[in-house]
Amino acid sequence: MELAFALAIGALTASGVYLLLRARTFPVVIGLTLLSYGVNLFLFSSGRLVTGGQPIIGSTSQYSDPLPQALVLTAIVIGFAMTAFVVVLALRNLADNEDDHVDGYQSEPKSRKKTEDAEVSGK
Repeated sequence: MELAFALAIGALTASGVYLLLRARTFPVVIGLTLLSYGVNLFLFSSGRLVTGGQPIIGSTSQYSDPLPQALVLTAIVIGFAMTAFVVVLALRNLADNEDDHVDGYQSEPKSRKKTEDAEVSGK
C-alpha cells in the first residue's frame, strides 16, 4: 500500500511539474491542480496508512491520526478556490491579450509572417 501511494504521489508531482512548464494557461492550471493533489496525498500519508484503523478514541494502539485528514480537507477547499481564481485570471488574460500564452509572446510560423509582410508591402 505504501508503494502504491509513493508511486501515485510521484506520478502526480511529476505530471504537475511537467504541465507547469508548458507555455499555455490551461496546462498550467491542470499542472497546479495535479501538484496540489500530490501534496494532498503526501499529507494524508503522513498520518500512517492503516487499513481499518479506529479514530483516535478507541481501545487499540493502532489509530488513525486526524490532523493530516484535517489538513487535507483544508487544502482541498483552498485548492478549489485557488483553481477558480486562476481560471478567471486566465480567462481575463485571454480576453485582454487575445492569446493564452503564459509569457505573452508567441513566435509565429515563418510562412505566416512572410505572407503578412508581403500583404503590408503591397506585393
